[in-house]
Amino acid sequence: MARKSSEKPAGTRQLKVARELQRDLAEIIRSKGMAVFGGCMVTVSEVRVSPDLSVAKVFVSIFPSERAPQVMQVLEENKRALRGELGREVASQLRIVPEIDFYLDTSLDYAEHIEELLRK
Repeated sequence: MARKSSEKPAGTRQLKVARELQRDLAEIIRSKGMAVFGGCMVTVSEVRVSPDLSVAKVFVSIFPSERAPQVMQVLEENKRALRGELGREVASQLRIVPEIDFYLDTSLDYAEHIEELLRK
C-alpha cells in the first residue's frame, strides 16, 4: 500500500507504543469475553499512534462480520472504560494514555470477496 506524501513514516517510538497498545487492548477485550460483544469474536488487528502519542487509531476485525455495526457500537459506548483499563496497563510506560478511536478492519472481508470472485 502506497503511503501518501503528506504522511510521515512512523518513528521507532511510535511503532513500539502502537505494538504495546495493540497487545494490551487485545488482552483487555479478550478478558471481557465474547458475551459482552454479542457472541462475536473481536480481534485488534492494528493500532496506529499519532506522532505526539495522543491518539490511537485501533483497527478491529469482527467475526461474524454481519454483526459488526452492533459490536462497533458497544466498543464506542465503552471507549472511556477501555481507555481507563488501558491506562492502568501502560501507566508505568506512558505519561498520557492516548485517546482511542475504533475503526472496522475490513481487510478480511475484502480478501474473502476477492477469493469468492476468483472461484467464479
